[in-house]
Order: sequence, then C-alpha cells, then structure tokens
Amino acid sequence: MPALTHQARLRRLYALLPVAAVAVLGGCGGSYIPNTDVEDNDDNRKVVEFCEVYRRAVERKDVEGLISLASKQYYEDGGNVDASDDIDYAGLREYLESKFDEAKGIRYEIRYRRVTRDEDFVYVDYTYSGSVRLPSPDGEQWKSTVEENRLELVLAGDSFHIVRGM
Repeated sequence: MPALTHQARLRRLYALLPVAAVAVLGGCGGSYIPNTDVEDNDDNRKVVEFCEVYRRAVERKDVEGLISLASKQYYEDGGNVDASDDIDYAGLREYLESKFDEAKGIRYEIRYRRVTRDEDFVYVDYTYSGSVRLPSPDGEQWKSTVEENRLELVLAGDSFHIVRGM
C-alpha cells in the first residue's frame, strides 16, 4: 500500500474535524437520567424515583398508595373555571376509585421532560402514554392516549407529596 502524501493526510484530518467537534461538544451539555430529558443529579434522581412510585401505583390501581403520596393540601381545578369538577384531598379517594372502577388493566409510561423548582414547589413536566383496558360490547378493549402533564410536589421530610396533577 503506497504511503499517503502530505495533502492526503491533511484531507483526512479535515474530514475528521466535524466528527471530533461533535464528540467534544456533545459532552459539554451534562448527562441525563437514563430514558429522560432531565439532568442527572442527586436531587433530580430523587424526584424521578418518587414519580416512579406514583407511576407504578397508577398501573396497580393502588388507591391507598396514591392517597399516601398526596398532600393534605391536594387541589386540582380541572383546568377550567367550573368548580363542579374540582378535586381536593377529601374527594381524591372517590375520584380515584371511580376512575379505576371500570379499568381492567392500566399501562402508564412516563417520559420525564423537565424538573424545575421554586421556593415552595418542585414541578415535574412529563409526557405520558396511558392505556386502559375497558369492557365493551365486543369484549375488553384498550383505549390509549398520549398527553402532557405536570405534577406539582412539595417537600415532605425525605420525600415529597403531590399537591396537584394526579
């Protein structure tokens, strides 16, 4: 094999520069918790782990588990001005039981997009893919949805409680 000329070596070097730049610059943005868009640090890992407890409780239709994750100040306004569909901590059990009553199975996957904080709350923005197996005249059928949601958390000792977003 003939030796490369000086010009051929330079062309190869220049061809590799964009690849090297992508490799170097790609490493500058920090690392993310696996399968999320959330920066990997101890605080964010703790938040995502808590949210995974919530996610698994939804899949198991574990009303007691979900109630234990909720803050006594839980309040959901339904995203509108109609107060008749608002849910507070006192009404949360009934709401969850009614939602889970017909469901024969639930799959609930979460892609965590962002964790932010202010003085009082931790906000977890995520995309969920939810599937519910429901009875129908043709037998049980799966109904699926993909939506954006936000959990609002407050610090509770070493963990959190959900204030809004279930």
